[in-house]
Amino acid sequence: MSPDQFQRQLLAWFDSHGRKDLPWQREISPYRVWISEIMLQQTQVASVIGYFERFMARFPSVQSLAAAELDEVLQYWSGLGYYARARNLHKAAQIVAAGGGEFPQTLAGMCELPGIGRSTAGAILSIACGQSQPILDGNVKRVLARYHAVPGWPGEARVAERLWQIATQYTPSQRTAAYTQAIMDLGATLCTRSKPVCAICPVAAGCQARQQGLTRELPQAKPRKTLPVKQSYWLLLQDPAKRILLEKRPPTGIWGGLWSLPEFDDIAAAGDWCRQHGWMVKAPQVLSAGRHTFSHYHLDYTPLLAGLENPINNVMEADRAVWYKAADFALLGLPAPVKRLLQQHYPEDYYDENG
Repeated sequence: MSPDQFQRQLLAWFDSHGRKDLPWQREISPYRVWISEIMLQQTQVASVIGYFERFMARFPSVQSLAAAELDEVLQYWSGLGYYARARNLHKAAQIVAAGGGEFPQTLAGMCELPGIGRSTAGAILSIACGQSQPILDGNVKRVLARYHAVPGWPGEARVAERLWQIATQYTPSQRTAAYTQAIMDLGATLCTRSKPVCAICPVAAGCQARQQGLTRELPQAKPRKTLPVKQSYWLLLQDPAKRILLEKRPPTGIWGGLWSLPEFDDIAAAGDWCRQHGWMVKAPQVLSAGRHTFSHYHLDYTPLLAGLENPINNVMEADRAVWYKAADFALLGLPAPVKRLLQQHYPEDYYDENG
């Protein structure tokens, strides 16, 4: 099947069966497409819809996003993970707003914005600006790797380059927005990772993986490696006013800029830290341990629930450590496991409003 035939078959299927009612498919603009594309990285559509709608209600324009405090942006991102995406959104919005509020109209210019790579730039320019720009997100990689039976893991440079060549060859000069959404839709709904629905795929006739019986093998998975495990103790410290101490993490790195619980290598270190602040702390209650998995390691954490026996007699640095009541938790950007822990162990009468 030639590229022209592939395009025609795919677009005909999209016209009849494609998804056209997703929130970011309405009132299409570079800003809305950009926000949706960043949210959809590493995250399923069903999970993104609610976040996108809340985010757009609060930050309806690039100017409103640029003018917001990073803390608030992180609050609206809390739970989506990969928080560098939110920090880069904020930085990029400030750059665009400072330049007059218009997004770049070239691939190179778009890729200069923080957090925007080649595929995201192509999606914005094709969907919102009508340019003939290829994309290569996870769904498109899967479709093209199967269609041309491209061996190897798409994360490898040589495999990615081959897929970019195919993507460029198959991207039409007309109806680029529809084509871009169509090929993403095909990967998300029919050409899925497991159990692809080849029987009703509009381009199945030309799919080499189907012809060769390789749909389960392609694209090849990332070579497995054993993830290291890191240990941490989280101090859930409550003062006499029934407030919980939260610390702001550094602006970069894991959970950068979010509010989290004080972390320690062991229980003794947590006790030493409290004594350094002049606090008399009851013997901590060791709560059930949990695990949070990042892309490059597992974090095993053990929560320590402790209460102060004496009033607070020192002043914390408000920009990095604050005593919060449960009613304030919903106003903060919190890592997902910290939010779950607070919801689970903070007394219900102090969490009713936001729990």
